[in-house]
Amino acid sequence: MSTPVLLEAEALHQQLNAPKLLILDLSSEDNYLAGHIPGAVHFPPSWLLRGEGDVPNYVPTESQLSERLSSLGLAPDTWVVAYDDQMGPWAGRLMWTLHLLGHKQVSVLNGHLPAWKAAGYELEQKPNGRESSLFTATFHEPIRTTRDMLLEHDHLTVWDARAFEEYTGEKAVNVKQAGHIPGAIWLEWTELLESKELPRLKPEAELKTLLESRGLSQDKTIVTHCQTHRRSGLTYLAARSLGYPHIHCYDGSWFEWGNHPDSPVVKGPHPHNGTTDASAPLASGD
Repeated sequence: MSTPVLLEAEALHQQLNAPKLLILDLSSEDNYLAGHIPGAVHFPPSWLLRGEGDVPNYVPTESQLSERLSSLGLAPDTWVVAYDDQMGPWAGRLMWTLHLLGHKQVSVLNGHLPAWKAAGYELEQKPNGRESSLFTATFHEPIRTTRDMLLEHDHLTVWDARAFEEYTGEKAVNVKQAGHIPGAIWLEWTELLESKELPRLKPEAELKTLLESRGLSQDKTIVTHCQTHRRSGLTYLAARSLGYPHIHCYDGSWFEWGNHPDSPVVKGPHPHNGTTDASAPLASGD
C-alpha cells in the first residue's frame, strides 16, 4: 500500500498500534505537554533548520539530520505521521526534508490536533521517547532549489507563499530589500486551508482549481518559498497532496534573496495576480 500524503484522523486512530509507525508532534513543547496524540514523540521545529551560518533557515546538514533523526529511532521502513500547532507548515517542511533524504513513507495528519480532538479521540500528557537508531541521512532527491539555480534557470515557476504586503514590497521582514523574485506568482499559504479553527487543506478539486487559476499547474516545475521556508512547507504539502510531480522548495527563501545585494527584486503585484481579491489571510509570520 502506498503511503498517503494526507491522513485523516480516523485512519490514524485505526493505525495507532502499527509496528512501524512514528507519530511526530511538531508543536511547541508546552502545547505538546498539554496534550498530544497517544504515542506521539515531540519533534522541535528548530531541528528542521541548520541554525548557523549566514542563512540559518537552510535545511540542516546531513550530519545534523543523521544525529537528530537517529535520536527518534528513524529507520528506512518507518512510517512517519506528522502534525503541528501552526496549521501545517512545519509538518509540511518535515515531509519535504524527509523526501529530500529519499524517505517517502511520510504522511501529515489533515487538520492536525484540532481534527483529532473534533473526532473525539483521546489525548495523553506524558512525554514519549524512542530507542535510538543509526540513521544515516544522505540527500538523494533533487527537490531543493538554490538561489543560483533560480538565477540560472528561467523555466522555473516560482510560488511565493508570503503575505501580499511582503510580496509587493510594502512590508519588509528582516531583509535589506523588499519585494519578490521576478516572475514569481503569489498565492498565500493560508488560502489553501478550510479554516483557522480546523486547518484542513481544502478539498482536492477546490485546491486544484485554486492553484491552476494562479498559473500553478501540474505540468510546470514549481519552486515554492516564503521568508524562511516555514510557510512554504504547507504549499509543498498541498502540491504533493495533488500529485504534483515537480514541486521543489527554495529553503534560502526571501531571507537569503532579500539580503543578497545582487538579487533582482520586483515591487508591486504580478500582472497575473492583479492587486488581490483574495479573502483575508488566516495568519501570517515567517
